[in-house]
Amino acid sequence: AIATLAALPQFVSVNSVIEVDLFGQANAEFLGARQVSGAGGLVEFLRGARLSPGGRGILALPSTAGGGKVSRIVPCLAPGTPVTVGRADADLVVTEHGVADLRHLGPAARAAALIAVADPAHREDLARAWAEGPARRVAA
Repeated sequence: AIATLAALPQFVSVNSVIEVDLFGQANAEFLGARQVSGAGGLVEFLRGARLSPGGRGILALPSTAGGGKVSRIVPCLAPGTPVTVGRADADLVVTEHGVADLRHLGPAARAAALIAVADPAHREDLARAWAEGPARRVAA
């Protein structure tokens, strides 16, 4: 399936996810401990789009949930949360605040790009979590 998609010039895949962490990993299946979706062909479509000449793999999500109280861009996926999309498969992340192009970025630049598309009310907390959290060791 990936080879078939990759053979399509300028193939664009748009997939919805529940949350994305500052490494670019995405959860598209679980809200807390409750499974609300399956992975389906999400990863295959992302990989096919990334391999397509001129193609793009897009992960789309609103920047918040709970009436703006909960950021869907998170410092790290919660322990035990399945990673539907690994950080190596993340290409473009789109929210209503813009596009984070994660291709060819190191950890710190990825985090900055994702913070920039998070809801403005949550950006400071995300930046602080990145600077103070376990992600700091990877960013160096």
